[in-house]
Amino acid sequence: MNLARKTILLLALAVLAGVLVIAWYDGGQQEQRMIVEPVAVSESAS
Repeated sequence: MNLARKTILLLALAVLAGVLVIAWYDGGQQEQRMIVEPVAVSESAS
């Protein structure tokens, strides 16, 4: 049982590492841009 638990843990860590590497690589491919959008603010809120 101990070997199966260790195998599952290592597999889960490998999958997590793979997802993080893909997200890191894919996130660096697009240039960052500001999100600009008008927001209505009432007079009493300011």
